[in-house]
Amino acid sequence: MSDQRKWFKSSYSDNEGGACLEVALAPTIHIRDSKTAPTGPELHVSAPAWSAFIAAVQPGA
Repeated sequence: MSDQRKWFKSSYSDNEGGACLEVALAPTIHIRDSKTAPTGPELHVSAPAWSAFIAAVQPGA
């Protein structure tokens, strides 16, 4: 089965093979390490949990 999700690389990632996080927005949020994509494990979280995480890690939170 092919991956039909649209994955976005973290804005903090570079193209030199460093630590990269990818996120796909769907009914649930899918998160993976780009070094193990597309066959590596994924973390799935709900949209409210993802929003809470983003709010907590933003500067000044």
